[in-house]
Amino acid sequence: MSLADDKRLLVEIASLYYEQGLKQEEIAQRVKISRSLVSKYLVRSREEGIVEIIIHDDLASPFHALEEKLAAAYELEEVICIESAGRGLQNKLLGITAAKYLSRVIKPWDTISVSAGTTVHEAAANFPKQSQMTNVRFVPLVGGMGMEHITIQSNKVCELFASRCGGHAVELHAPITVDNPEAKEVFMQQSFIKNVFDEGEAATIALVGIGGIPIYSTLTDAYLADQVNINSEYSQERIAGDICYNFIDHSGQLADCSWNKRVLAIDLERLKNIPRRIAVSGGKEKVEGIRAALKGKLVNVLITDEKTARELVDK
Repeated sequence: MSLADDKRLLVEIASLYYEQGLKQEEIAQRVKISRSLVSKYLVRSREEGIVEIIIHDDLASPFHALEEKLAAAYELEEVICIESAGRGLQNKLLGITAAKYLSRVIKPWDTISVSAGTTVHEAAANFPKQSQMTNVRFVPLVGGMGMEHITIQSNKVCELFASRCGGHAVELHAPITVDNPEAKEVFMQQSFIKNVFDEGEAATIALVGIGGIPIYSTLTDAYLADQVNINSEYSQERIAGDICYNFIDHSGQLADCSWNKRVLAIDLERLKNIPRRIAVSGGKEKVEGIRAALKGKLVNVLITDEKTARELVDK
């Protein structure tokens, strides 16, 4: 077969397969060659540039390049970006996106550790209703009891997740904070509290929010408003944000402040033991908190908005 004839056959086979949709067996019968040879010709047609396969990923995710760049910059396993919106709507959209992502990655017998906050609550509220998720458990990562700020409590978020999918919610019978470090030590050694945090650390997946600088964070608004306004230990120079109700500095390490010595929440080094750690957070006021959490390797999956992602990449 001459070179011209060979090329002509390559083009014909490629056209029959990619443009007309014929199966390889049908092509083999038409051009009177073996099916294995048809397969080899199809491979050659791509190698020689006769066929170019273009994946229009921008149709599925217009921010694919940005996601890849952000993932590479902070060594993340996955980044999901959505279009930016106003603050109230943004939290809802991020929550919906996190809910869809979770429903995709959860497997039977998984344990999912859950923090607290507005966006995480939105994820639970929008989690797809499923007839059953076999033996899936939701475990709180932070304390919180009573009727105050009930919608953002980790216990309530776990209950909401479980009710949506037929899973089981573990309850943490502990307040968000105690009076002093000595009381915290006593509480954290109680078996009914310690066992929950142990199960949380052993989870396969964690879903956490990331708060921004103290003057804007949900944590501050709910529990520390008066102190933050007057106390320099919560200044944005010292604290970048919070994760699992632990304040962190700009390198992603646990900040040295009185709140961290009293809060009943998972230790951040223990959080790192969870294989898939998903953060859902976005907004200008949260950029530094997110950046710090990424620097500290506290999470390895990020769900955020475009503007936040660009801020994280550009600086």
